[in-house]
Amino acid sequence: MNIAILKAELLAGHPSTGNYNADPVLAAAEINLANIDRNRASMTGSEILNAVDAGEWGTRDATQKQTVWDVVHLGTINPFGVEATLITTAFSDAGGATIAALQAARKEKISQATALGLGNVRPGDIQKARV
Repeated sequence: MNIAILKAELLAGHPSTGNYNADPVLAAAEINLANIDRNRASMTGSEILNAVDAGEWGTRDATQKQTVWDVVHLGTINPFGVEATLITTAFSDAGGATIAALQAARKEKISQATALGLGNVRPGDIQKARV
């Protein structure tokens, strides 16, 4: 645990919720709460495929389906790279459910502790940082 980083965070306050609670148990809960959106670095083909709306899939032509199939079989996929562009293009004229689901899936919720590289912060860590 990097107490210096934790101390600075406790003094600055949470970027979304403000000052941390004076009670170390509650302050630890606040800093560990997963309430910050972060772009995911990668997704699996299965995660991509599971975001595809079945009704929209049925309206794709053979070329569009092949593009999606090729992308999901790449293994690890960059949800903000060329792969995302190919999938988005394949569904650009669909109803929008697939694209909305993929946009949501490429984000993840993390805690401020994770964002700071602290891992799980315990009440004892809070107490140490506040002395």
